[in-house]
Amino acid sequence: MNEAVRNAIVERRQAGAAMRLIARELGISRHSVQRVLAQVAAQRSGQDKLGNLPASPKHRPSLLDAYESVLRELLARYPDMTAVRLFEELRGRGFAGQYTIVRQRVGLLRPRPIQEPVLRFETTPGAQAQMDYGVYDIDFTQEGRRRVYLFNYVLAYSRRQYVRFVDAQDFLTTIREHARAFVHLQGVAATCLYDNQKVVVLRHDDEGPVYNPRFLAFATHYGFKPWACQRRRPQTKGKIEKGMHFVEVSLLNGRTFHTLDQLNEVAAWWLRNVADVRVHRETQQTPLARHAEELAQLIPLPAQPYDTACVVYRSVNAEFHRLPPELLCRSLALARLPLARAHHRARGPDLQSQRRRSRPARLAATHLHRPAASRRQSSGTGRSRRTLGHACRTLQRLRAGSAPLPGRPAGSAASG
Repeated sequence: MNEAVRNAIVERRQAGAAMRLIARELGISRHSVQRVLAQVAAQRSGQDKLGNLPASPKHRPSLLDAYESVLRELLARYPDMTAVRLFEELRGRGFAGQYTIVRQRVGLLRPRPIQEPVLRFETTPGAQAQMDYGVYDIDFTQEGRRRVYLFNYVLAYSRRQYVRFVDAQDFLTTIREHARAFVHLQGVAATCLYDNQKVVVLRHDDEGPVYNPRFLAFATHYGFKPWACQRRRPQTKGKIEKGMHFVEVSLLNGRTFHTLDQLNEVAAWWLRNVADVRVHRETQQTPLARHAEELAQLIPLPAQPYDTACVVYRSVNAEFHRLPPELLCRSLALARLPLARAHHRARGPDLQSQRRRSRPARLAATHLHRPAASRRQSSGTGRSRRTLGHACRTLQRLRAGSAPLPGRPAGSAASG
């Protein structure tokens, strides 16, 4: 019986209604009306101060009572011992009861771990962001089962986030998705919390985390400060953890995807139509509305984005590359660009872009040279490759009988 029914009984009784009439109008028994009126009268007179408290349940004797001391002893020695193992131990000592009562009694006797309370804190607009990766094995209808990684970046104040599924967690992917997140959110938060991934944190020493200098250069370009969370303490970045859970239950739950590209198309739709416009349970506002308040406090984007091209070094020759003669047999810096057509990024002669069958991406040659130490390391490989190619061509001419050996006259090839 709830308090609304109790109040209705007292109200009708004070109006002069009989207990039988009250019971008929409220659809309860006359004895229930009488009991409620007696409890209220005892409370008002101060005679029954515990009238609202339910009576403690009576303990019924059980077959397990004789073995409770054994259960306490085993749980004290082995706190993680399962109820199944405890039931086996009791059966070996003569217990004739069933497993259910053992499991229920173990739930009452097992010591509960003391959970440290988590203090929730809020940040000012534009002060903090949080980033993390999630790992998922998804069964695509066209690509089969595939492991993908969720890049998730969320602004702590507004809770507006950027998500994208990628196939790697390497350095280039991480900074590329950071740059996309900054464009999506139209600015950068002053500090970003990370979970000690190797892309950001190389190691920890006595003085604290040692950050990856390459990632620090990226952060310097955009003007924010990376901050490594305390290890084995996910509560430090609770907003990104909640964001991961929201993606799982709202975006991935109950949906089937054909390819990774189609998954990202659905994720972009989900950000616009679900994540940005929902009323957040804690802020009682939509992330889009709070982001409008936060936008003025975000760090503006630089006029020149950070260069995320992958730069590699290759030795070029006339056999595989159509280049000007002055660039042949040199070690050049090649940038793997995400553009449809490669271009020469430095001043100098125009270079023809080459289509390599084994490499769908384009390569753009930059007229730069590596340091002397790097050139010395790779010079042997380049010379060996050129020597091998020259030897193969000479052998083919000798087999055809039309070419002399290198360094000999044309007429002395057969006599040698």
